[in-house]
Amino acid sequence: MRPIRLPEPPTGFSGMPEIFEGGISGVIRRAVVIGNGFAGSENQSIGLVRALGLSGRQSFYRISRPRGGINEWLHWLPVSLHKKFERIVRRIRGLNRVQPLSHGINGLSDVLEADAKQIANMARETFDRDGPLLVVASGRDTIDVASSIKRLAPENVFVVQIQHPRSRLNRFDLVITPRHDYYPLTPHAQAQIPWFLRRWVTPREPPGKNVVLTVGALHQADSAALRSAASAWHDELALLPKPLLVVNIGGPSSNCPYGVDLAKQLASTLHDVLWSCGSVRMSFSRRTPEKVSKILVKEFSTNPKVYIWDGKGSNPHMGHLAWADAFVITADSVSMLSEACSTGKPVYVIGAERCTWKFADFQKSLQEQRVVRPFTSQEDISNSWSYSPLNDTAEAANRVNMALAERGWRIRT
Repeated sequence: MRPIRLPEPPTGFSGMPEIFEGGISGVIRRAVVIGNGFAGSENQSIGLVRALGLSGRQSFYRISRPRGGINEWLHWLPVSLHKKFERIVRRIRGLNRVQPLSHGINGLSDVLEADAKQIANMARETFDRDGPLLVVASGRDTIDVASSIKRLAPENVFVVQIQHPRSRLNRFDLVITPRHDYYPLTPHAQAQIPWFLRRWVTPREPPGKNVVLTVGALHQADSAALRSAASAWHDELALLPKPLLVVNIGGPSSNCPYGVDLAKQLASTLHDVLWSCGSVRMSFSRRTPEKVSKILVKEFSTNPKVYIWDGKGSNPHMGHLAWADAFVITADSVSMLSEACSTGKPVYVIGAERCTWKFADFQKSLQEQRVVRPFTSQEDISNSWSYSPLNDTAEAANRVNMALAERGWRIRT
């Protein structure tokens, strides 16, 4: 296994006793994470909290949307309107039973429904005893709750919104978002937008002082996490023939569309480089269409070099990040690419030419920084190459610490 060359997560400030550094009222000891039910978004918030040294001292809340039936067609509505509509429908049908939300996702249990008033009240009432409250939220559905907490308890909370909220960024203390979210402001993008639609395309203004720009997505795969994963997956992965190529397949999106055509392209290209691989581990995401996975399973399920994770048992993703010698990743997944590109190991991308709009801009930025290469079938996986790993999560954590310091606050780890 190649050595993991990642920076340690920041550990906050230390030194003088709290009484000489502004007292407990300026020391953050806890965090609230607000999720939206999607692992890609929630992992970003958890990763930032971890990088800030508050892992294990966070409370987790979630914004839940009604599910099932007509609700699956209403995700374009703001969450508050969606819930009101669902309550009206339930009254008409005579249904008043409330379904519990508590369940375990991302290793978290006892998930609570996010209530802005309740969280703000808690922040105010415990401020003198426990100090300020750090609130970290990610995803469109969390915007209203996170901004309401800031409005209701401005002197007691520091609110970080991950992913661009599209408008009124001054509702948050800090916004952390990928640089490609500002692609619509570039001349190239403006030329693609009809003039009468430009006022509706966001963002409309360049990033302000409270905006932190990253290359990719935040995540939890720091050096400590990868060392732990390397140990946990040692018995299964350490003795595999080298080099170990990990293949991660995501799923198509409106700006990165593909189907069986990409599956066939990946199968053909992978066959061409198998001679240079000691072993291959393949995984699908929840978004992978069955027609895509079926083609690849049929093509490689009997190949002795290739292991395909069937989705059962422990997810090997972190173990793969720790033990892989190289990666092949479909272009649609910003999260998987961001994690792999933070390891310093070779990352090959397939399907980048299919991406459009800001996702094409993301692929362009990765290629310009030489952290990825296209998967072309000409590769010798045993030939390694190096680059400066992405370090977005640690850099974002540093910016949070700087913004807190400007306010006279700090994180106690």
